[in-house]
Amino acid sequence: MISHDDATGRLLDAALEHVAFDGWSEQTFQAAVSQCGMTMEAARLSCPRGAVGLALAYHARGDAEMVRRLEAADLLSMRFRDRIAAGVRFRIESIDDKEAVRRGTTLFALPHHAADGARAIWGTADAIWTAMGDESVDINRYTKRGTLAGVYSATLLFWLADESEGRAETWAFLDRRISDVMRFEKTKAQLRGTLLGKAIGAALRGMATMPSL
Repeated sequence: MISHDDATGRLLDAALEHVAFDGWSEQTFQAAVSQCGMTMEAARLSCPRGAVGLALAYHARGDAEMVRRLEAADLLSMRFRDRIAAGVRFRIESIDDKEAVRRGTTLFALPHHAADGARAIWGTADAIWTAMGDESVDINRYTKRGTLAGVYSATLLFWLADESEGRAETWAFLDRRISDVMRFEKTKAQLRGTLLGKAIGAALRGMATMPSL
């Protein structure tokens, strides 16, 4: 009996042959199901959300490859900023189908799928920090991941339009974004010990524990 993960993987591989033409759509999902020789019932059991689920599976596949590369890298020999840059770069270099990502950005820009896209990007940022051994549990955990999610998103969008040799302009763009983050972290550290910084920190912690409205 084929496992859930194997079935999803087969559907995803088949769908990637159609995404460039039909996007992450129901048409693509049906074509993948037919190509795999699966019944629609079995396909829906494996992937209840259809093409949206496959798009998220494709993103998760890229995250897994990024983590593999991070675990194989000698991160301790790198400067902190270079570790962050390596995580973002490894994630982008894990993409084997630029059009699939381009179509994915269109899908997750839709209001009813925006939350899915945001969770996926957050998951990427979380995977990078976790691979680096970050175990923070306070508000710092959320600011780290939120900031990195912004860096990754901006760099990915730049990469999609970059035609420079070796994507040199993308990596230069990433370096500038990392520099911006480092300046922010320095300012935050300087502020943390002041009365204003303590007041801001208390407010942020309060917001983090507020129930959703």
